[in-house]
Amino acid sequence: MAGRAHVGASALLAALLAPALLSLLVSPARSYGGQNHGDWEKPPLMPPLPPREDAARVARFVTHVSDWGSLATISALEAVRGQPFADVLSLSDGPPGAGSGVPYFYLSPLQLSARNLEANPHASLTMSLAQTDFCKKHVFDPQSPLCVHIMLSGTLTKVNETETDLAKQSLFTRHPEMKTWPSSHNWFFAKLNITNIWVLDYFGGAKIVTPEEYYNVTVQ
Repeated sequence: MAGRAHVGASALLAALLAPALLSLLVSPARSYGGQNHGDWEKPPLMPPLPPREDAARVARFVTHVSDWGSLATISALEAVRGQPFADVLSLSDGPPGAGSGVPYFYLSPLQLSARNLEANPHASLTMSLAQTDFCKKHVFDPQSPLCVHIMLSGTLTKVNETETDLAKQSLFTRHPEMKTWPSSHNWFFAKLNITNIWVLDYFGGAKIVTPEEYYNVTVQ
């Protein structure tokens, strides 16, 4: 009798745990990485996308809501010298709601991209709304023009002393983990000096925005 009771209790426990185990197996991971490398809450919903007819405003919008981008440089590495080299870097153009339009970076000489930039400061930066809830909400593939992304090109250089505090505030507000990165890596603040802008937010090809149009946008 005791053996039957034990078997019955085990079967009941398995039946109770089965739904929970199944949900763990089929549910997507909620982790977004970050300061504690654990499960964070989903990012807040972003503001409405500006009218697509206003390409300059769309470009500023994408820059401001982006926490990271893909930076392409010209490689100085011996194995691929002179070839394109892309890496994902955290960035910020200012605290939430106070974007300047200038993409700031926190770099170390130990990073491969930083070595490339020391040899050749020319770079291109791509930022996409695929990193927000926008494209998932509307079921847009990251490569679809409807999942808005922008491409900025120019030169990436260290910021001067008068701009250091702004770059620091911009990055540390959005990426607080950076405050804890080891000082032995000789981190420095840098920015992209934008010379060309392309906006891909609809079918028919990219729209060209001048830096003047881009920086003349009033961010609300």
